[in-house]
Amino acid sequence: MLIDKRAVIFDLDGTLVDSMWVWSQIDIDYLGLYGFDVPGELQGIVEGMGFTEVAVYFKERFGIPSSIEEIKSTWQEMAMDKYCYDVPLKPGVEEFLPFLKERGFSIAVASSNAYGLIDAVLKSHGIRGYFDNIITACEVNKGKPAPDVYLEAARRLNVLPKQCLVFEDIVAGIQAGKAAGMEVCAVHDTYSIPQEEEKRACADYYIDSYEQVMNSTYEEI
Repeated sequence: MLIDKRAVIFDLDGTLVDSMWVWSQIDIDYLGLYGFDVPGELQGIVEGMGFTEVAVYFKERFGIPSSIEEIKSTWQEMAMDKYCYDVPLKPGVEEFLPFLKERGFSIAVASSNAYGLIDAVLKSHGIRGYFDNIITACEVNKGKPAPDVYLEAARRLNVLPKQCLVFEDIVAGIQAGKAAGMEVCAVHDTYSIPQEEEKRACADYYIDSYEQVMNSTYEEI
């Protein structure tokens, strides 16, 4: 999996950290402030969008009176404590990051989340120093499944797309990595179990834990 690669790029939520549950509750709580229930189709619509893109969608779809920046700020405030204290790492992350660094790989996060939350959760687990760069979908033209955030990550790491390995937990993210010309390893996450078949169809590899990369027991698709 790592042969001929120079860089490893991780999505954050559901990939490095077990955090997808946070946003399901925030959707309920935030929309409840304005008298809305969460539409069943909401997650499928916003999945992969950047933080700003989702805020724009919420404002337009639900007629939220707050500005885009106010919406984003409120979401960050609602999520920050959970990201700092309640969101755990995915299995094997703590061992995998030094494994990569010892072998000279550049490492980045390319996420649809807000920079402040990404930085906070990495620091809370003492792993921020392993990452050479953090790129958010708010910094590029289009969020996932467009390849923009992964192409920007490769540019910042000064590597070719074909020299990058991506880890992702949802179909939109896997599609983004593949569209960028990178190999992608799908990561198991309870939240995306309904996507299991499609994840395997889109990805090059599949893991339940990063230990499987280190001991070469990952699934090659």
